Amino acid sequence: MKRRTGQDRSITQQWRPATQAVRGGTARSEFGETSEALFLTSGYAYDCAGDAAARFAGEQVGMTYSRLQNPTVQMLEERIALLEGAEACRTMATGMAAMTAALLCQLQTGDHVVAGRAAFGSCRWLVDTLLPKFGIQTTVIDARDPQQFIDATRPETKVYFFETPANPTMDVVDLEAVCGIARERGIVSVVDNAFATPVLQRPLDFGADVVAYSATKLMDGQGRVLAGAVCGSEEFIENTLLSFTRNTGPTLSAFNAWVVLKGLETLDLRARRQSENALKVGRFLEGRVPRILHPGLPSHPQHNLAMRQMEAAGPIFAFEVDGGRTQAHGLLDALELIDISNNIGDSRSLMTHPASTTHAGVSEERRLEMGVTEGMLRLNVGLEDPDDVIDDLDRALKSVSL
Repeated sequence: MKRRTGQDRSITQQWRPATQAVRGGTARSEFGETSEALFLTSGYAYDCAGDAAARFAGEQVGMTYSRLQNPTVQMLEERIALLEGAEACRTMATGMAAMTAALLCQLQTGDHVVAGRAAFGSCRWLVDTLLPKFGIQTTVIDARDPQQFIDATRPETKVYFFETPANPTMDVVDLEAVCGIARERGIVSVVDNAFATPVLQRPLDFGADVVAYSATKLMDGQGRVLAGAVCGSEEFIENTLLSFTRNTGPTLSAFNAWVVLKGLETLDLRARRQSENALKVGRFLEGRVPRILHPGLPSHPQHNLAMRQMEAAGPIFAFEVDGGRTQAHGLLDALELIDISNNIGDSRSLMTHPASTTHAGVSEERRLEMGVTEGMLRLNVGLEDPDDVIDDLDRALKSVSL
């Protein structure tokens, strides 16, 4: 590969996703390094004052400040855009920075947002608390039903915001139907695709306008760094999002970008293997627990929809026990292999009790509205031998009389 091949869309768009994940976006320096270079710099120098002025005026190609551009970060953005099938991408310091920027960059007082009720706790806080503080009205609906988007839409509705699969209830949203409704009405659809990544689901292919990520999850996938990303059209990224991020500064560090670049090299392998492992573990649990929420299982009410729009169901699912928080915590405490952790997408198997961790900041009333019960547990199945994960769960289930 030549020094700039990875930046040439006329070439890289012809590559298949697994190749894009390894080589897309790479720009080699004059040293010809094989691994992407890590540029730890806050600023850039110019040969003359005129060059500095020309760059700030947008008349000369080049970088000005690492809050705006960094070579390592730029490589990551190009690679994610390629995988997503997007014209452009901007990365952020965290997934929540990405979600916040994707919404606030295009909203103002008097606007209205329709959002899916099943969502990560902090995403619900954005919808329930932050946006209304700025005079942006919100309506929360059951995103599994496309008609509810229609019924909730007002003349001032500007954005539909939802996750699929949703955290932690595994609700699946009909991307083609909902994004089609948005397009017909001139509304921007913003999809949180963190549970799937572009390896397993590409919302833009179904008509979504903007896709947002916590790249902390499967994209890094090894519990090392925080990162976020927003993908969309070049017009949206450059003319709507960029001015917001330029002036508010949710900047991704070069080091974290480099780590995520390394994670993307194995994303396809990890996402598919972890999905296979999770399906095997899910089949085991289906006969042992009162209720399981795994889109890859025929028992999931939206199994057919999930399999139409996803390559695989992913490594994450939820299940419920009847004994509430006491039994759920008892099961967690009995685990020997699986870590008690609120992260997801990791190569290690992790489990958490959402009501007391990821959704603890959401009121009990809203948690129940979302379907997050006291007996719900969320499991991320990693790259361990799935039989060892099953053995660990079997011991823990027996300890709480299941």
